[in-house]
Amino acid sequence: MFKNKLRGRGMGLAARYAAIGVVTALAATAVLILLLPPHQEPTHYAGTPNGYQGFVPRGVVDHDGRKNPTGHLILDNGTTLHNTIWHGKYSDTIIENHNEIIRLNNHFVGKINPVNKQPYVPLQDVYVIKGQVPIKQVTIDGQTYYVIDANKINEANVAGFYTYREWIDDFVVALNTPGTYAAELPGNSPVFKWQNLTGTVAYQTMEYGGYGYFAGGAVLVQPDGTVIPYGVNTRISAGIYLSNLYAPKHIYKISS
Repeated sequence: MFKNKLRGRGMGLAARYAAIGVVTALAATAVLILLLPPHQEPTHYAGTPNGYQGFVPRGVVDHDGRKNPTGHLILDNGTTLHNTIWHGKYSDTIIENHNEIIRLNNHFVGKINPVNKQPYVPLQDVYVIKGQVPIKQVTIDGQTYYVIDANKINEANVAGFYTYREWIDDFVVALNTPGTYAAELPGNSPVFKWQNLTGTVAYQTMEYGGYGYFAGGAVLVQPDGTVIPYGVNTRISAGIYLSNLYAPKHIYKISS
């Protein structure tokens, strides 16, 4: 009987040690899982290597523990990616720039341009990326977003601009149109007196240049002669690949 008790006790100890071993193994596995990096969506590259892509901010969204600008991304092939987040480098700057544009719109829109006697219109900021854009897909509160990983974009490939809100798509298209070039409007340019949207926006970009970090008075000249007035955001200094837009080398002269 004593032997049976010993045998029973021995079996009990063995079972306990086995159970402890299982618990230890499970704990070790749990620790290993915690140490592993979280699942990351693969990075995709949108746009073409030589194209111009445009990020158009509309608001902000909480992502990765901070507020990021959100809007849409216009690609050089004409595709628009809605619900896009700009994350990383220049994120705070873009939010500040966009808020300043909104503030200036609230101040100017509806008032009369003193030069061409037409009402001012809402302007919009756009952030141009030369080349492909690294993006990932994430889900926030059930909504799918495209997240631009701005930390992977060369600073030389980014610059900020602004123009008439309804011309943003045309602005990006013009950048990707062969033969389009940037030019500066001289102070006495007759363009400022044109009694149409072009004249209004041309002068309005100059007006906004008196506030914040903006400088207006430039135009994109397209092959058919159409011009799109725009200004630059001086907080994001354009690199070598966008310097021709940031500081145009041409002076726009109206052909007779």
